[in-house]
Amino acid sequence: MSLEFFGHPFSSYTQKVLIALYADGTEFNYRLLEQDHPENFEELKRHSPFGLFPIIIDDGTAVFETTPIIEHLQARHPGPNRWIPDGEPGRRVRFLDRFFDLHVMGNMQKAVTDRLRPEGQSDSFGVQQARERLHVAYDWLEANLGDGPWAAGDEFTLADCAAAPSLFYADWAEEIGDTRPKLKAYRVRLLAHPAVSRCVDEGRPYRHYFPLGAPDRD
Repeated sequence: MSLEFFGHPFSSYTQKVLIALYADGTEFNYRLLEQDHPENFEELKRHSPFGLFPIIIDDGTAVFETTPIIEHLQARHPGPNRWIPDGEPGRRVRFLDRFFDLHVMGNMQKAVTDRLRPEGQSDSFGVQQARERLHVAYDWLEANLGDGPWAAGDEFTLADCAAAPSLFYADWAEEIGDTRPKLKAYRVRLLAHPAVSRCVDEGRPYRHYFPLGAPDRD
């Protein structure tokens, strides 16, 4: 099999790419980055300069960073979904992809990874700022999500691949709440999507990894 995928089931960015792979039914070899597979970490570091994941290796060529990976899959391994449409809809999809990655996922991760810092080196100001910005992002999404079922309308796109893990974990760190019914309902629809649901289920055995403590829901 020419397509190899390196990632971990509980990783939000891993899930972003897996959603596209699963939704398209793309065949790939899953190189699990878990302690009992040290050979996969060694191979990852041969291709990723910072040892970051996910990455794919397609016929010997490494592609990393989630959005370029999904673009690569659309170009080289097309399936039934068009992740980035042409023209104005595509520009909207790209914008929302960046919004979810930077303003939802990024702020969520600040609050989470601060718990992993060495004792005495936490950044309480940065965490509080990230939590406040997460609420700003929630409010913007509540006001600007369209009337379609998905982020950019009727089609499930790259934007939804980014939104699903972003909102899944962000709501654990800082609840969306009942005052944002449109965003809350969108998260519910995302978690019901078969590809997203599969990713959530595959990550269940690793919930003890969540530094803030995974809530007893979802």
